[in-house]
Amino acid sequence: MKLLLRWAALAVSFWVATALIPGIDVKGGFTTYLWVALLFGLLNATLGSLLKILTLPAVILTLGLFLIVVNAAILMLVARWSDKLDVTNFWSAVLAALIISVVTRLVSGVTKKTLPL
Repeated sequence: MKLLLRWAALAVSFWVATALIPGIDVKGGFTTYLWVALLFGLLNATLGSLLKILTLPAVILTLGLFLIVVNAAILMLVARWSDKLDVTNFWSAVLAALIISVVTRLVSGVTKKTLPL
């Protein structure tokens, strides 16, 4: 159940990012957001973990802000592998990664407090 809620929170955060950032576009409806969120989550869990370990010195030096760059790189990789997501440039990806991180954290925090899992 937790995994499904986190997946839905990630899909909602992609929707918010596409609504706020002009350089990010998801072609399709609700199921497309779920597909992009699934692909992003899988890449972030596998390749993202490896990148976070490899860039640990930069993460420490920037007090964790470099993780936004790692998430932006994963987001651009998802855009390259999926024809449903368009990212125009790196800075759009950075802003979208920031928004996705914040919204996912907020939605997960709200669901954690309201649902006893």
